[in-house]
Amino acid sequence: MRAALSTAVAVCAITAVLPAAASAEPTAVAGRLGAGVERISVAADGTLADNNSAGASITHNGQRIVFSSSAKNLTPGGATGDDRVYVRDQRTGQFKRMGDLTPLQPPVISGDGEYVAYSLRWMKNVRVRQYQVSTGWTASVNCSAYSCNQPSLSADGQHTALAILIKQPLSPEHQRIEVQDWNTGGTKATVAELGHTYPSRPSISGDGRYVAYQDGEAEDVFVWDRTSGTTSGPIEGPSAGAALVQLSNDGSKVVYLSGSDTYVHDVHSGTAQLVPNVRGVAIDPTGRYLLYAPYNTNGASLTLRDLQTGTDEIVANQPASAGTDAVSAGGRDVVFQSTAGDIVPGDTNGKSHIYVRHFS
Repeated sequence: MRAALSTAVAVCAITAVLPAAASAEPTAVAGRLGAGVERISVAADGTLADNNSAGASITHNGQRIVFSSSAKNLTPGGATGDDRVYVRDQRTGQFKRMGDLTPLQPPVISGDGEYVAYSLRWMKNVRVRQYQVSTGWTASVNCSAYSCNQPSLSADGQHTALAILIKQPLSPEHQRIEVQDWNTGGTKATVAELGHTYPSRPSISGDGRYVAYQDGEAEDVFVWDRTSGTTSGPIEGPSAGAALVQLSNDGSKVVYLSGSDTYVHDVHSGTAQLVPNVRGVAIDPTGRYLLYAPYNTNGASLTLRDLQTGTDEIVANQPASAGTDAVSAGGRDVVFQSTAGDIVPGDTNGKSHIYVRHFS
């Protein structure tokens, strides 16, 4: 039997990176005025979102942010008080609501900001719906008669990786990881067949060529290459357990967790960079900047690591959380959520808000 994640030891080639001195707490700003923290779950008239917001992701250039919120005052006409998906344009400060359905998981946005996807309940199944932000065009991902979820979008939104839950008579439930190509009418390519329903968390590269995924039952992480039709892995080695975090946009870096450590695996060299005693959360599209959460609750809750220099920048000192696709290219912006009332002035309603930490 394999060792559990809590006791796993990675055996791939490792370059250790020791923690470096963190920067000072960022300055709060009311809008995007340079480096600092900006609260974005704010209605057009300047009032705070009147209910909780969460699950944010940011585009490569930092100009669009998607998140879910049960606030009623983000767009004209409001909503029902149930979670809905919104896209904020950072240049105009305006919001667009992406559909009128409740997401089951945090929404995802393509790197160029043109498409948004999220899973939702559809009768007895789960479906993935994809929206074009500029036109409102919608399409349901083809799951046949099955359920599908865990969508991941390529940089232009033309490739969608997702997990298909397969239910057949006299057969245990299991799943298939697929990539659907919208350039060719939604044609499908099978990435992997897994004989269980543990989350596979597929993560697709910007050009749709690579897909990283995890075998949650075996605690293994793999990388599939569409061009060669081959799969490499487990990338953490044969005797370790791992959980996938994210694949970088260029497909060159895979972030995974093993034990209490984070590893950044180089797909081309087969080596991994160790970031010890932290939980990796996201990687920027270039693969250079790692967002992580220290296990030590006495320090910063979110920190951005430059993997080339080993230096750290504080994202949030207050309790905060973030998901994958939370970092724009070059580590310029990091989007996160928090219920803390002292990140920027005027937070008085005690709700969970979305913030962006700007580094330039």
